[in-house]
Amino acid sequence: MIIPLQITGHGVDLSEEVRNEITDRANKLDKFYDRIMRCKVVVDEPKKHPHSGRLYSVHIIMTVPGGEIVTRREQNEDLLVAMRDSFAAAQRKLEDFSREQRGDVKIHEKQQRGRIGILFPDQGYGFLVSPEGYDVYFHKNSVVNRDFEKLSLGMEVTFAEEMGDKGPQASSVIVL
Repeated sequence: MIIPLQITGHGVDLSEEVRNEITDRANKLDKFYDRIMRCKVVVDEPKKHPHSGRLYSVHIIMTVPGGEIVTRREQNEDLLVAMRDSFAAAQRKLEDFSREQRGDVKIHEKQQRGRIGILFPDQGYGFLVSPEGYDVYFHKNSVVNRDFEKLSLGMEVTFAEEMGDKGPQASSVIVL
């Protein structure tokens, strides 16, 4: 971290042991994703519930290149559990952010509209007619609801097109 870790307690006094635990967990986040510029951890005791007693919440605010990652978790009676949950959520958010930066996030293909042009029910496949007029192969396993037997010629469908071994093929065929 470029800016040193900030630990704040609202409505609660933080012992040296708790501060050390927060520091250790924040250092693990910094090792996991080494481009964290700033990390602020706020331990809050928002209200004392008459039946539950003390409820702690831990908020983590991290400044990273291109934005800020904020983690807010459900309250818990045990401060260590609240910290564990918050730091686990922060690590998941950092993983997602890191994947996005690397471009590893899966982009779903745009669904096209078409209609069923040819069916071979005995062999378990058929061909769709794309909006451009060419045939797109599909297998019975590509039909989303597994209702291949209920398909008939001319039915309108949406599908995602991808290139197969022998030409265009459809995945995720959904009857409209």
